[in-house]
Amino acid sequence: MPVKQSSLKDAALAGKIDIGDLKVNRLGFGAMRLLGDYAWGRPRDGQHVNRVLHRVVELGINFIDTADSYGPEVDELLISQALYPYPPDLVIATKGGLVRPRRAAWISNGHPDHLRRALEGSLQRLRLDRIDLYQLHAPDPNVPFLESVGALADLQRVGKIRHIGLSNVTVAQLEAARSIAPIVSVQNEYNLRNKTSEDVLSACERLGIAFLPWYPLGGKRGLKAQKIKEVASRLGLSHAALSLAWLLAKSPVMLPIPGTRSIDHLEDNVLAAAQNLGPKELHDLG
Repeated sequence: MPVKQSSLKDAALAGKIDIGDLKVNRLGFGAMRLLGDYAWGRPRDGQHVNRVLHRVVELGINFIDTADSYGPEVDELLISQALYPYPPDLVIATKGGLVRPRRAAWISNGHPDHLRRALEGSLQRLRLDRIDLYQLHAPDPNVPFLESVGALADLQRVGKIRHIGLSNVTVAQLEAARSIAPIVSVQNEYNLRNKTSEDVLSACERLGIAFLPWYPLGGKRGLKAQKIKEVASRLGLSHAALSLAWLLAKSPVMLPIPGTRSIDHLEDNVLAAAQNLGPKELHDLG
C-alpha cells in the first residue's frame, strides 16, 4: 500500500534513472513555473524564487529542466543566481529552438545559426562551459529536422553539449535524429488525460531513453477528474501527488518534471516519490 504523507520527503525514493552517462533521481523539477503566466517576464519576488530552488535541492531533486524561451532568457539566470556554484550531482537541462517575440507567442526556430546562438546564451546565463542535456525544444516546419539535430551534434562534438535530447517529436523524428547523434531523452506532453505520446513512450522504453512528460498534472481540469478524486481520497494523497505517482508507476523510463512557485506544492509533489501504487489503483486510474 502507498506510504503515508508523514514519510520522509525525498526525491531519491523514486529511484534513479540514466540520462546518458548521468544518473539522477527519477523525480525532477520543471523551472518554467517560477515565472509569471505564459512563462513571461521576471518573477515579482526573486528572493522567494531563490528559496524555492534551494528547497528543490534540499528535497533530493537533482534534475532541473528549463529553456532559453522561459522569460525569455530569465529562467536560466534565476537558476544560476540561486544555485551557482552548483551541487556536484545536479543536472541542469535546458532547451533551444523556440523564440518569444511577445507574451503569448511560441515560435519555432530550428535554424542551425539560431541554435548555436541560443546555446551560447544558455551557457553564459547558466555559467557553464558545457550543458549536460541540451534539448531541441520543437521541430521547426521551415527547417529540415535533421539540419537542426545536426547543429546540436556539431556542438556536441566540440564539447559544448554533453547529451542531446528532443522535445515535441514523433517516433519517426526520434528515429531520424538517432541516425545523426545519440539521443538520451524525449520531452513530450503526457499525463492521465493526454496519452497521445504513448507510442513515443513505448519507443523510449525499447531504446532505453528517458521520457520527460511535460504538463505532467494535466492542468486544473485534469486534477479534478473524478477517478483522480476517488483514488486520491482513498489513499489520503493530494490529486497532484497521485498523478505524479501514476506517472512514476507507468514506466521505468519516466522522469516527471512538475513545476511550481509554491514550496508547499513542491513538498507535496515530492511525496509522489515514496508511493507504490498497487494494481487496483492503477486499474482505477486507467
